[in-house]
Amino acid sequence: MSDSVDNLEKLETKIQKAAVLLKRTLAEKSSLLDQLAKIRADLEKHAKSSAGLERDILALRREREDVRSRIEKLLRQIDLFAKSAPGS
Repeated sequence: MSDSVDNLEKLETKIQKAAVLLKRTLAEKSSLLDQLAKIRADLEKHAKSSAGLERDILALRREREDVRSRIEKLLRQIDLFAKSAPGS
């Protein structure tokens, strides 16, 4: 009978340890899921920011090309005026 009680106590101890381990594991899982949600939100925010920056870069490149084209046009006009000016 003593062996049965000892075995029962050992089993009870193992079950208690398993319950503690399960509780800790579930808490860790919950914490990790919270962290994952925050990381996903940050990733989405950065993706939107990145897309906005890409649009800005494209707009600046277009603007630079427009300015370059205008300057080239002005330089051609200056050359034409300089060639057609009296005494040149």
